[in-house]
Amino acid sequence: MKRIILSVVLALLVVGQSVRAEGLSRSRQAVKVSSDVLLVAMPVATASAMLAMKDWTGFKQAAFTGLTTLGATYLLKFAVHKERPDHSNNLSFPSGHTSVTFANAAFVQRRYGWAWGAPAYAVAAYVGWARTYARRHDWWDVAAGALIGAGSAYIYTRPFARDKQLVISPVSDGTSFGVYASLTF
Repeated sequence: MKRIILSVVLALLVVGQSVRAEGLSRSRQAVKVSSDVLLVAMPVATASAMLAMKDWTGFKQAAFTGLTTLGATYLLKFAVHKERPDHSNNLSFPSGHTSVTFANAAFVQRRYGWAWGAPAYAVAAYVGWARTYARRHDWWDVAAGALIGAGSAYIYTRPFARDKQLVISPVSDGTSFGVYASLTF
């Protein structure tokens, strides 16, 4: 599954790099705006789901993930000063949109599983492609942002199921037998 997602992400990034034009056409502008919308919509949707589930531990993990992602991203942006492909400024590396959306996708996947994570990764991959298509980033800006975001999530995020773990096991002291049961939450 991970190989499939990685293949899709790389394919989208290559396609985004192959399309070049001066200025932004209406379609490129629309794609750029959609990436801006998704930058906000993904974390809002995730936070709403955590509120509905009352997953306060997840909130804490998401906060650490977000702060680390933003800190690393902006530290690199201001240290590297790489010019954007559209020449609008020198804050291209790494892609902030991609780092945030991949942090969100990796958080969702680690915390709640692949059933929710796969669509989140698809949205994050679209944002990465959109940033190259709109000429705001080169593919390596997007790849670095994805690595920073996903890496931050993998550092801080633990699966939701581990918070509520049921253990049932047989026990014996040599003369008698029993069953040990423990519910951790």
